[in-house]
Amino acid sequence: MIFTPELRHPVRTLGNRTIDFDRRIAVMAIVNRTPDSFYDRGATFALDRAVDAALLAAEQGADWVDIGGAKFAPGPEISATEELDRVLPVVQAVAAASDVVISVDTFRADVAAACLAAGAHVVNDTTALSDPEMAAAVADSPSRGSLVLTHSLAEPRKPYPSPWYDDVVTSVRAFLEERIDRALAAGIGDDRLFIDPGHDLNKNTLHSLELTRRMDEITSIGLPTLAAVSNKDFIGESLGAPKSERREGSLVAATVCAMLGARVVRMHDVPASVSAMRMLEAVLGFREPVEAVHNV
Repeated sequence: MIFTPELRHPVRTLGNRTIDFDRRIAVMAIVNRTPDSFYDRGATFALDRAVDAALLAAEQGADWVDIGGAKFAPGPEISATEELDRVLPVVQAVAAASDVVISVDTFRADVAAACLAAGAHVVNDTTALSDPEMAAAVADSPSRGSLVLTHSLAEPRKPYPSPWYDDVVTSVRAFLEERIDRALAAGIGDDRLFIDPGHDLNKNTLHSLELTRRMDEITSIGLPTLAAVSNKDFIGESLGAPKSERREGSLVAATVCAMLGARVVRMHDVPASVSAMRMLEAVLGFREPVEAVHNV
């Protein structure tokens, strides 16, 4: 099945890049300045490694890099000052060296505001406005920053055991629509909003699989949808695979989401993901082949 959503504002200008999400499936690379990130376990915690990883991702074809300083999963409290010390210099360095789209993965309004002022283009809020000041921080940003609203239920860095839903897709959609209304009321136009159903965030494997197969019910909201599926536990549990062996499963999950209307995929393996999405764009008729000489 292929579903092409009718997007309210498909053409977005993010910094110096303009992306037509009617014709492009953007690849978002992941750069974490955390010593305890669930996948890379601190491989890019050092400042120079984080900056190098972001710039390499851009060279490898990523449209977007997502920079985080505090993981979503439960863990020790990280102060706003420490989080900002982690992410701000990466944002500044990448913005000075590349025109790649930059997002900061944060739930804190003050961190978001500082990073938007320093060159970030998007705030990726995995708690969808849990900070009551976040909407205003984005709405009032001089750069007219954009915002990703992600479905989750837990308080930041707090456990949420055994999540339960009558119907996970219906619940996620209702949550996202309410948060969209909240953002609009704060003055963030829907031309500045993205949505993310939050695979694995306060969801079990069956929930995340259901969201994947019914992604069209989320993308039909009409805002560009982010699928953050890379190496997540629903893939590992579906395949019986450790984190180091989830690459193929991640590519399949991202491709299914994109075929059902997702227009940004958040991925660890940038070269493979770029090739997969460019191929899918060709199959869907979004782009012409680089060359077409076979049997001509």
